[in-house]
Amino acid sequence: MTVAHLRERISREFWLEGFRDYLSLESGHSANTVAAYLRDLNRMGEFAVSRGVHHPEKVTRPLLRDFVYLLKDLGLSAATIRREVSAVRTYFGFLVAEGRLTENPSDRLESPRRGRVLPPVLSVSEVEALLASPRVEEPLAWRDRALLEIGYGAGLRVSEICGLGITDLLLTENLVRVFGKGGKERLVPIGRSVIGAVSVYLHTIRPELDRGKSGGKVLLNARGQPLSRVGAWGIVKRAAERAGITKRVTPHTLRHSFATHLLEGGADLRAVQEMLGHADLSTTQIYTHVDREYLRSVHKQFHPRG
Repeated sequence: MTVAHLRERISREFWLEGFRDYLSLESGHSANTVAAYLRDLNRMGEFAVSRGVHHPEKVTRPLLRDFVYLLKDLGLSAATIRREVSAVRTYFGFLVAEGRLTENPSDRLESPRRGRVLPPVLSVSEVEALLASPRVEEPLAWRDRALLEIGYGAGLRVSEICGLGITDLLLTENLVRVFGKGGKERLVPIGRSVIGAVSVYLHTIRPELDRGKSGGKVLLNARGQPLSRVGAWGIVKRAAERAGITKRVTPHTLRHSFATHLLEGGADLRAVQEMLGHADLSTTQIYTHVDREYLRSVHKQFHPRG
C-alpha cells in the first residue's frame, strides 16, 4: 500500500474529513491550524494502523500513551508533542460530541512536562539479553540483530539508524558515517559485534529483501523498502519483551545506554559528545547525572560505610 493510499484509508476510517469540516467551519480555526491538526492525526492514525487498529473506537488509552512515547523517541520537541496531544484530545472530544464514541480514550493523555528528566538506561546484562533476543530461525532475525547492535554499539538516533546508507558503512575501518540533525556529518567507531551482525545481515537477508526499492538504505522492511522509524521502534519493543525486560525500551534507550556505559567505563565527556553528535556539551552532561547515580550505587554496595 502506498503512502497516499494509506492516508486516504486513514482519512476515511478515522472520519478525518468530518473533523476537518468541524475545525474550519464550526470552530473557526485558521487554515494553517487545520492543516497542522490533520497532519498530527494522520500520524496518530498511521501509528494505530501499525498496531492493527483501523477505527477510532478501537483506540485505547495505552495505545495513545505509546504514541506519545514514540513522538518523544523520534526526537520531536516538547512544543510539537504538546500540539499533537492537543490535536488528539480535540479530535476524540469531537467524536464523543458527535455520538461516534461513547468514551474518550484521550481524557487522561498527558503532554510532556517542561524540563529534563533522567533517561531510562539498561544494565549491561539487560543489553546482552536484548541483543540475543532475535531468534536466528526467524526470517528477519539478522536484520533485527543488526538494528539493535547499531543502536547500542554506535549510539545513533532512530532517524540516523533508519537513514544509514550502504555507502555509510565503513566496516573495514570500524566506522559508520552518520548524518545527524541539520545534516551534520560525523564518524562513529563501531566494534566487532556490530560489524559481525551487520556483515551477516548484508550477505544473507538483505539481498533477499532488496527488490529495487531500497534507496540504498541498509535496513529494510519485509517489503524491501527502507525501514521506517515506527518500524524500528516496534522491533526494539518486541526484542525487549522477548528478553524479559520490564522497563520501557525504545531505540533512544539504546542511545542512552550507549552513552551511560561509556561514561561508567571512564570515557571523556567530550568524546561522548562527539560520538552522540551533540552540538552543545550541556546536552551530553545529562548523562553525568546517570553516571553519578551509578557511582552512588557502587559506593553503597562496596564501601564499608556506604
